[in-house]
Amino acid sequence: MAGPSPAGGYEKLDDHINRLGQRPAGGPWMLDTLAESGLRGRGGAWFPTSRKWSAVAENSDGHAVVVVNGSEGEPLSAKDRVLQTLRPHLVLDGAVLAAETMKADDIVIYLSRAATTTERIIQAAIKERARAGLNEPPIRIEKCAHRYIAGESSAVINRVSGGLAKPMFTLKRAAEKGVNDQPTLVQNAETMAHAAMIARYGSEWYRRLGTDSCPGTGLMTLRGNVKRPGVYEVDMAASLGGVLDATGGTVSPPAGALLGGYFGTWLSPESMQDLPLDAERLKKEFKASFGCGILAVLPDGGCAIVESTRVLTYLAAETAGQCGPCVNGLAALSETMERIAASQPEPDDYQRVTRWIDMVRGRGACHHPDGAVGQLSSALTVFKTHLTSHLEGRRCRGTQVQGFPRPPSPGEGWK
Repeated sequence: MAGPSPAGGYEKLDDHINRLGQRPAGGPWMLDTLAESGLRGRGGAWFPTSRKWSAVAENSDGHAVVVVNGSEGEPLSAKDRVLQTLRPHLVLDGAVLAAETMKADDIVIYLSRAATTTERIIQAAIKERARAGLNEPPIRIEKCAHRYIAGESSAVINRVSGGLAKPMFTLKRAAEKGVNDQPTLVQNAETMAHAAMIARYGSEWYRRLGTDSCPGTGLMTLRGNVKRPGVYEVDMAASLGGVLDATGGTVSPPAGALLGGYFGTWLSPESMQDLPLDAERLKKEFKASFGCGILAVLPDGGCAIVESTRVLTYLAAETAGQCGPCVNGLAALSETMERIAASQPEPDDYQRVTRWIDMVRGRGACHHPDGAVGQLSSALTVFKTHLTSHLEGRRCRGTQVQGFPRPPSPGEGWK
C-alpha cells in the first residue's frame, strides 16, 4: 500500500495501474494464496481472511454478496478513511477479487453518512472503472448511521438488507445467510487493500515483513500526545516504542496510552516501549489487543480514570437499546464512574463498579457492553494509584489536562 501520496487528491485509475500493474483475476487460487500469506482481518478481530473467503465460496451459487466495511465508527480511528480517500482503487481491487473468487454478483461499499468526502471519491473511482470498461460485478455504496456499532458485522448485514444499522439477534452465519439471505462476506476496507497487494505480489512477498503469527504490515492511527499524529503503515514485527520513535516521539512524557480504540486496553507508560504489535502475542502474553490499529497517548499529567470514564459515558450513549446489560448496565456504570472520576464517590461506589462489570460482561446481545467494560476494567487495573486518589476524594488535575482526544457527541438515528 505504500507509495507517494498522489498529487491533487486520490490516486486515479491510470496512475494506480501504472504504479502496481493490472490486478490478476480472482479465482480458487486466491484462497490458497491468502491462506499461505497469513493475512488477518484489520477490522479489529484479526480473524484469518482466507477462512472467511473460503466459507462464502463454499456456499455461493453465483449470488453471493461482498461488503467492504469502511464505516469506521471508532472515533479514534482514521485509517480506513485515509486509505479509501487516497487509494480507492486498491480497496476496490480487493473487493472485485473477492467477488470473482467467491462468485459473488453484488459488491457493496458500506460507509458512514458522515463520510461525505470518502463517498464522493469512491463514487468517482467507481465511475472511472466503468468508463475504462473493466469487466467487474456492479459496485454500489450503502450508507449507514454514524454510530459506534453500525460497523458490527450483523449490523452491516441488517442495514444493507434494508433494515437499521443495529446488531441482530441471530445464529445464522453470514457465510451461509447474510444480506437478503445470500452468502455474504463482510470485510474491512484495509483488509481488502492487503488482499489486492497479495494477489499481485504473492504470499511470500507479504511475509517478508511482520511475524510468523502476524505477517505483513498494518495501518496505525496515532493520536493524542504525539508530535506527528496521523496514519502510518507499520511493520507488524515492530514494537509500540519503535513506532513512536520512528514517528517523532511524544510531546511530553507519556502518562499512559489507550491501545486498540474504545474497545481497547489501557497501558502504563512503563509497558509501552517494548510492547509488540503482533496481535497474537498481544492477546496471549499481554491480554491486550491491537484492535483496529490505534494508539492514543495520554499527555503528562493526564488521568486514565478520567479519560476512561469519558469513553464509557460515550459508549453508554451509543447503545442500540436491545438488551439490559447494555441499556441499564452501562448507564449505571457511567453514572457511578463519573462520581469517581470527579473525586466525589459515594460509599461502596467502587464495589458497585466491580460487581456490575462482572454482571455485564458476556451477557450482551452483541459485544458492545463487553468492549465498554473491557477498557474500563483495564484502566482500573493499570492505574490503581490514580483510582485510589479519586476514591479518597483527592483533586485530580487530569480533569483539566488537554491533549487527549475527547469522545464526540453520540450519534443520532440508526438508518
